[in-house]
Amino acid sequence: MRRETTYLMPGRASKPWRIVDAEGQPLGRLAAEIAIALMGKNRPEYTPFVDCGDNVVVINAKKVELKGNKAQTRLKMRYSGYPGGLKAETYGQVREKQPDRLISDAVRRMLPKNRLSRVMLSNLKIYADATHPHEDKKPTKLEI
Repeated sequence: MRRETTYLMPGRASKPWRIVDAEGQPLGRLAAEIAIALMGKNRPEYTPFVDCGDNVVVINAKKVELKGNKAQTRLKMRYSGYPGGLKAETYGQVREKQPDRLISDAVRRMLPKNRLSRVMLSNLKIYADATHPHEDKKPTKLEI
């Protein structure tokens, strides 16, 4: 008995639009579910080397929940490349200034470490409030 493995061909995957409301959702659980949807692991035709995931729209990113005292104690570091160029902000400060950066970094770290992850991350759209310009795509709700 011979079994054939079927792979999805690049460019032939249907890419539905999904919408996620981040209000009151814990950051880690939210990022994990978004990463699974971006990779396409929730679909039966999942192929690891093809971009077969969904397009994901995240709304209310400013209202994402940080459990415990992570908003005050956990630091987001960045380095400019120059001596003395290390900048540190708490997660609470980042959530107020750039909530899209907070969620996209969490999702980026949960994606595979290869070239395809940059393509997958380009399918993620994050908005701080409830309005977004993708209503014409008729996104379906992604349950978390």
